[in-house]
Amino acid sequence: MDKIKNESMISIAAVMEKSGVNFGTSGVRGRVVDLSDEVCWVYAAGFIKYLQETRQLQPSAALGIAGDYRTSTDRIMGVLSQAIVDQGYQPINLGKIPSPALALYGLKQGIPTMMVTGSHIPEDRNGIKFNTVTGEILKPDEQGIRAQLITIPTGKFTPEGALVQESTIPTISGAAQAEYVKRYLNFFPQNALSDLSIGLYEHSSVSRECLYEILTGLGAKVMRLGRSDAFISVDTEAIRPEDIALAAQWSVEHHFDCIISTDGDGDRPLLSDEKGVWLRGDVAGILCAMYLEADAVITPVNGNSALELSGLFSHTQRTQIGSPFVIAGMMEAERDYNRVIGYEANGGVLVGSEITKGGRKLAALPTRDAAIVPLAILMLAKERGVTISALLKTLPKRYTVSNRLKNFPTDLSQAILSPLLDLPLGEALKAGEKLVGELAGCPVALNSTDGLRLTFESGDIIHFRPSGNAPELRCYTESASETRAVALNAACIQLMETWRLV
Repeated sequence: MDKIKNESMISIAAVMEKSGVNFGTSGVRGRVVDLSDEVCWVYAAGFIKYLQETRQLQPSAALGIAGDYRTSTDRIMGVLSQAIVDQGYQPINLGKIPSPALALYGLKQGIPTMMVTGSHIPEDRNGIKFNTVTGEILKPDEQGIRAQLITIPTGKFTPEGALVQESTIPTISGAAQAEYVKRYLNFFPQNALSDLSIGLYEHSSVSRECLYEILTGLGAKVMRLGRSDAFISVDTEAIRPEDIALAAQWSVEHHFDCIISTDGDGDRPLLSDEKGVWLRGDVAGILCAMYLEADAVITPVNGNSALELSGLFSHTQRTQIGSPFVIAGMMEAERDYNRVIGYEANGGVLVGSEITKGGRKLAALPTRDAAIVPLAILMLAKERGVTISALLKTLPKRYTVSNRLKNFPTDLSQAILSPLLDLPLGEALKAGEKLVGELAGCPVALNSTDGLRLTFESGDIIHFRPSGNAPELRCYTESASETRAVALNAACIQLMETWRLV
């Protein structure tokens, strides 16, 4: 972006407009070329000023920072460290660790934290996730940060937006990683995984060291696979064909009980069965909640309906897509239920309540976490004496598929979908039937929580949703047959292509 010119004071909202670096679900993201030192410094200063305004920071308090393995991460961590010092506080460098490990450390220590990561998106993008003393920022926090006015010291940045004086960052502390590993070694029984052979697909995941410590600490035989020094974008909702092929190949070669991995910042899990077939995140979330014996489960509207059909949980709730909405739903449920769990279609599980099992306690961690998911599912399979693939067969047969069209203008998506959402239900169902044509028959239910979700007489589901932070139109399909869910999604994508011509 152009440098923020000749302004001693600027609002966060103006920085968003000038830079194109915007809030996503739990922080800000943008292209690395737009994440200048100045933009990152202003965002950090805005977060700190909001914490001051809401009395969540004491004088001379500490703030923790960490990051993933992207090339741009070290520079941005340095800028955040400098911003913390410039505001009169003390930075703690917690190194390259998973986002949930950083959040856990902040909760334990009662300090705010910032994580430099673009999660699963490509390396030419990056971002900053913000956590208050109570956990990741929610929508009201986001609005509070947006409203801040930040004073930029004269001469602080070059015309190109780089810090004039090189930033410094403290020596790395391993305290957060150690706390995160201890969380799971203390909750699961000693040598709980001693009879298992596990493949650990490391790629460029910042979780690779933590997961190795946890898995071997619980007695598993672990083979480290596919480590990469270059950043690899692994999206657990859109698994790359090469990762599907690798898991199948490794399974045949090494006869693993499962293969485990995560996305770049370790808040979204990847888990395969013993055949090397990756589980979908919305199914993994159900199995994890089963092991943790949840009585209330909160998940976004785009997840697999096997959750409700299973009848396993006293209370279920569907929210808008995004962890802040799940967390808000969990906070409501905690008033009436003792064991509250949330999860998203990407597989990340949020532990809303302290969980006690076998006399061991797992503290609440209300942010997406990848580590709990494979551990819980492996333990559930062991309790039942079955493989992971056999465990999956105990759930109702519902299959979900997701895909998206890139470069689909948000205005066009809204023009197509919004009119249906404003109609009375009967008229909306007829309009929905007309919209999808012969793809699925007659719709019998409509959900407008986040986009347009139609349920048909056959039980098939089609869900269209404009992306909240990119010019993309997403489509989720669900059916009782995997083949049908795949075919239906492909047909929907073809239909959506024709909408570009509208």
